[in-house]
Amino acid sequence: MRLAVCAEMVFTDLPFVERVQRLHDAGFDVEMWDSRTKDIPALKATGAAFSSMTGYTSGSLVDPDTADDVVRTAESLIPTALELGVSRMVVHPAELIDGQAARPLYRSTGRMWSTGARTLERLGNLGEKYGVTFCLENLNTVLDHPGIPLARAKDTLALVEAAGHPNVKLMLDLYHAQLGEGNLIELVRTALPHIGEVQVADVPGRCEPGTGEINYRAVAKALADAGYEGTVGMEAWASGDDEEALAAFRAAFTVQDASVQIAST
Repeated sequence: MRLAVCAEMVFTDLPFVERVQRLHDAGFDVEMWDSRTKDIPALKATGAAFSSMTGYTSGSLVDPDTADDVVRTAESLIPTALELGVSRMVVHPAELIDGQAARPLYRSTGRMWSTGARTLERLGNLGEKYGVTFCLENLNTVLDHPGIPLARAKDTLALVEAAGHPNVKLMLDLYHAQLGEGNLIELVRTALPHIGEVQVADVPGRCEPGTGEINYRAVAKALADAGYEGTVGMEAWASGDDEEALAAFRAAFTVQDASVQIAST
């Protein structure tokens, strides 16, 4: 496993490029959100390995009226992904504006299911063309993202399975899954063949592992025992000192008798 950290949520008193440099120097890969606001040449110059970035800017992949916007804006971001070496582009079950549902919906329909699967397949074809993978992230509707249809991990997993494309995977966010569903270890085992990346934060508070109720050491062992060799990303706020938060994340995912590797500097 490789470890990544979301630069949007740590060292927040620093300019973004400096955050990325600090994470790279500490041996972590880097996740980021909207690349359009970033200085791409400066980010590239840090030498950091970028794990993932947001992969669309408008539209909802489950809405037939706006699904084309998802694919169109996804393609517009691919040059940035390729320039930075980003292999995973993150999409969500519906359009988000400042993290909230652009058009809240509280009931899913068969048309949403079929549209979502078709849109993901289109994204997979796009990813195959350019050599990137689109990862559908599960979200919680209990606290952070009310009104997002088909957002639970079991729903996003079903959509990824229905798309059936090797360039479409699951961004399995265990913070969101704990709030919405729980049973994380069994979820990890079930979803394993379709996972593109795992994201973590503790509950409550969305801070680093060890600050809440999730036994991330047990989750890490379950991932290692299942043979997961992908990336685990900390998409979490630091509860206090940023360096201590990074150390807690590293410690949680250092598994005895298993190969857990920090990205090389």
